Amino acid sequence: MAPKTVNRKGTHLLHPENAPQRGQEVAPAISVSTTFISRRPNEEAGTTDYRIIFHCQNPSRHVYSRYSTKNSTRVENILSHDGFALTYSSGLAASYAALVFFAPKRIAITAGYHGCHATIQVYLKAAPSVQVITLDDEFKSGDLCWLETPLNPTGESRDIAYYANKAGGKLMVDSTFAPPPLQYPFKFGADCILHSGNARPTKYFGGHSDLLGGVLIVRTKEEWDTLQSDRTYLGSMESWLLLRSLRTFHLRLPRQSETATALVEWLHKLAATPAGQSFEGVPGGVLVQVWHSSLQGKDTRGFDPSTQMTGGWNATFSIQYAAWFPHSLKYFVPATSLGGVESLAEYRHSWDSSSDPKAVRISIGLEDLEDLKADIRQALRHLVQIFTE
Repeated sequence: MAPKTVNRKGTHLLHPENAPQRGQEVAPAISVSTTFISRRPNEEAGTTDYRIIFHCQNPSRHVYSRYSTKNSTRVENILSHDGFALTYSSGLAASYAALVFFAPKRIAITAGYHGCHATIQVYLKAAPSVQVITLDDEFKSGDLCWLETPLNPTGESRDIAYYANKAGGKLMVDSTFAPPPLQYPFKFGADCILHSGNARPTKYFGGHSDLLGGVLIVRTKEEWDTLQSDRTYLGSMESWLLLRSLRTFHLRLPRQSETATALVEWLHKLAATPAGQSFEGVPGGVLVQVWHSSLQGKDTRGFDPSTQMTGGWNATFSIQYAAWFPHSLKYFVPATSLGGVESLAEYRHSWDSSSDPKAVRISIGLEDLEDLKADIRQALRHLVQIFTE
């Protein structure tokens, strides 16, 4: 099991040091205005270019919501604790923004979320000379290595440091399955971090299955400035819901990670139970495969996922069973997405035809561990009864 670390960032999530001061309200207020009162001719003395005002992390005033708002500025300051963060209207919008920013000659990518592959295909319509290669190919200068870890939908880890050393160009890590404090890609050589690399809710940062958004985090303010200027024309996000959710992020994620790790260990024992025997009332041979970072061990190069997942294991993983399994559960909601407070189970092949046709992706929420175990027991027993009649 990955070593546990104490998360000291709860204070930063509630009181970001560099964010603009809130008003008299305790909870962030909803603001629906897209435009703001213009400055008078005698204001902002010496400033003749609005870009000086809104192309910064703490603008002296807000001009138009595509540039900045009180809530979006505060969110980006919170997420900039380990770099310089920008928010986008969706994860796929963030993915496309990264492609525009890096302008790669080749893109190295293997497996992972199908939406990112689709975004790359859209980008290739405007840049047909760009080649797509695999992560096993040799990298050259000008390449963009697009590494997703842990991997969707299995939740297995890839070695960031290995690809950082191999990369001849830039390394972008999609860390949607393992936001901080579970994993810090910059520590292992990443040039850019993507969160929520898809068009659905902002996963663990959002945590309530009620908002769309994506995040890019870069190392330098100069990179942030360029991306922020580009984002003016690519779409920013409405940030109030994300700002609300980040206030409990440091409490939700460790709980989800702890529960998922214990559940994976339990499911792994069930998968190891031979046919003809039973495990806690469930017939052996029913569940045959569990995928998760904690089950990998060292690979042939000596990579140990626990050295990368230093804050705990990912709370999303996959098991191999049947399409009816998600619909036989009571506490797990049969729906796509991940990272919310409610546990989800989805038959992944219905969304991504390249997935294992028997894979069920499971996202662990905030329910009690024993209740989730009991739910899985009754679902498996129910399905065994149906399929053996």
